[in-house]
Amino acid sequence: MQAISTAICSFGMSGRVFHAPFISLHPGFQLHSVWERSKKEAAQFYPRVKSADTLEDLLADDAVELVIVNTPNYTHFEYAKKALEAGKHVVVEKPFTTTTAEADELNALAKEKGLVLAVYHNRRWDSDLLTVKQVLQQGLLGEVVEASISFDRFKEELSPKVHKEQPHPGTGVLYDLGSHLIDSALLLFGMPEKVFADIRIVRPISQVDDYYEVLLYYPNNLRVRLHSSYLVREAGAGFILHGAKGSFLKSRADIQEADLLAGKKPEGAGWGREPEGAQALLHTEKDGMVIREEIPILQGNYMGFFDGLQAAIRNGAPAPVPGTEAARVIRIIEAAHQSSREGRVVAL
Repeated sequence: MQAISTAICSFGMSGRVFHAPFISLHPGFQLHSVWERSKKEAAQFYPRVKSADTLEDLLADDAVELVIVNTPNYTHFEYAKKALEAGKHVVVEKPFTTTTAEADELNALAKEKGLVLAVYHNRRWDSDLLTVKQVLQQGLLGEVVEASISFDRFKEELSPKVHKEQPHPGTGVLYDLGSHLIDSALLLFGMPEKVFADIRIVRPISQVDDYYEVLLYYPNNLRVRLHSSYLVREAGAGFILHGAKGSFLKSRADIQEADLLAGKKPEGAGWGREPEGAQALLHTEKDGMVIREEIPILQGNYMGFFDGLQAAIRNGAPAPVPGTEAARVIRIIEAAHQSSREGRVVAL
């Protein structure tokens, strides 16, 4: 089967760390070209790659089948639309867009042209989330009544990526880390009915939100709390679930991002395996007995996204993260900002 000729719209950290290594190693893809505005660095890592000076040059190349839009958030809609209009399949980095209206327009355009439009919510393939998903699928907790998902960091300094720290559309921690957590909640529990949020700035030097607490209201009395802050030096469990039969706590310990940043290649039997000592505690009732034990942690692998992407483009399978699913993330982000501004629960 012919490899999918792929172009990446940026070779910063996202392109160099989260996309190019997988595209170059996956037998179903070929890294064809990179849009490099000034620095020409991609060829140092991938000698055969072409360098495009402009987006127009990249899109005019008939050899390119797939375009990965991994540029600043506020450009996602414009660049993805141009790529779809040029007849290319498209992957958009999270967050998908800055508004639901933009997401809906891109989804409609992709459907009209018969093209695959996927969003890179790679953390669906984290060891953490995969393990939580399995616990729920096995019914080990009974009916879940509350869940907390958090992703905290300690970053007194601002990001060196200037575009992430300026109040453009789509900036701030809710669009950044929050996109991952909202997608995780949707994957585990589906679409909520209502949203309440507290979004604020906790670092005096920041111009964009760097803290949020979002509460998702579900039927059957389920509540899901989402939280991120850049002033948490000692993070707690990333996932806490309580159900009618028991509880489950899982530390956020997926190692793929750290390994990719260290220059490791996403290959080999050990890729995505958490180190010894990562915590996954199950305290529940099973076969009439109360148990409290650590359980095995599943192996993570972002390559699963690219496996699904190849199947979607070549075999017509569903996209690994369809734009229609990613649009729901943006809808919740918009509702959360409205809730925080108005100090009330917002119905979806």
